[in-house]
Amino acid sequence: MNSIFSFFTGAGFLDLGFEHAGFRIDMVNEFDADFLRCYRHSRRHLGSPPPRYGYHLGSVEDMLSPGRIQLLKRLMKDVRSEGRTVGFIGGPPCPDFSVGGKNAGQSGDNGRLTGVYFDLIRTARPDFFVFENVEGLWRTKVHRAFYDALKAEARLAGYVLHDRLVNAIHYGVPQDRSRIFLVGILDGKEDLPFPWTAGMTHDESVFNASWPNENAFGDLDTATPPVGIPIELTVQHWFERNRTSTHPNASRYFTPRSEKFTTIPEGSVKAKSFKRLHRWRYSPTACYGNNEVHLHPYEPRRISVAEALAIQSLPQDFQLPNDMTLSDSFKTIGNGVPYLAAYGLAVSVGIMLDSERDCSHVAALAA
Repeated sequence: MNSIFSFFTGAGFLDLGFEHAGFRIDMVNEFDADFLRCYRHSRRHLGSPPPRYGYHLGSVEDMLSPGRIQLLKRLMKDVRSEGRTVGFIGGPPCPDFSVGGKNAGQSGDNGRLTGVYFDLIRTARPDFFVFENVEGLWRTKVHRAFYDALKAEARLAGYVLHDRLVNAIHYGVPQDRSRIFLVGILDGKEDLPFPWTAGMTHDESVFNASWPNENAFGDLDTATPPVGIPIELTVQHWFERNRTSTHPNASRYFTPRSEKFTTIPEGSVKAKSFKRLHRWRYSPTACYGNNEVHLHPYEPRRISVAEALAIQSLPQDFQLPNDMTLSDSFKTIGNGVPYLAAYGLAVSVGIMLDSERDCSHVAALAA
């Protein structure tokens, strides 16, 4: 089994995907105390075991102090003594690279942490690592230069890299959400292709389906799904699948205070805010901060915490503590890697690690 040390953990969506794909979560590091409490709460209700080396509250920068880095290396040595490989996974805060965000880049308070994460990887030298971030780091020229420089440093440290800009919908997530996934393998084989599609369930043609456009709010004609769409990618399918109306977080939503809640058509998602989801479409990117408001398809209100979790493709029994503020609840949900995307990526990483081991075994026999 492969071991995971998790950073920028948030509510643990990425961790859960890796765990359900056969990896073991051994250490967790999160800066926000409320997010870490949320992580512990959700794992307890899922029946997931606590991390072997516990929960660490604090900045990832703290891990680079001499004392902490030595402790981290001792824990990694302990894991390897059992024949396990050690992987770091994390998605540093991304607003400074987001196309719709601050664009402060590497010098921003959050953007700087991306460089810190790579410093930690080069210093601790895990057997593999996973990095997740927004497409602005891939598409925006100045941010891309920073990203390419980080990759060059990782290669100099001995990592073979595989990266791709992928959409969460390709993994079965009911959401149009593009993100970078970068996987690094220490002393990996340059000629081994990364099996990106192994964990995917849909290809790019999914966007060509006969998706409905807009309907008047409350239009009864939308009660029946149109023919020819992949139902499993629709908002309504996931609301029903996760039983959002009876979920422990079902009543957790902001109180409506605008006439827009009854006038915006179902499926109208082009505006910056007050997007109304369509029950028979996938959701736009789950981004619930900066005054971006996502409305329920056929009820005059914002979506609930339970519905936001469903849009992030979480298992039905995943829940957040009800005493967590609504702002923090939606922030940690929007920041998370969609669960099915995390799971699909983990499947591909697991296959890749097995291929690396098989090649090493064959080489050893040949020698």
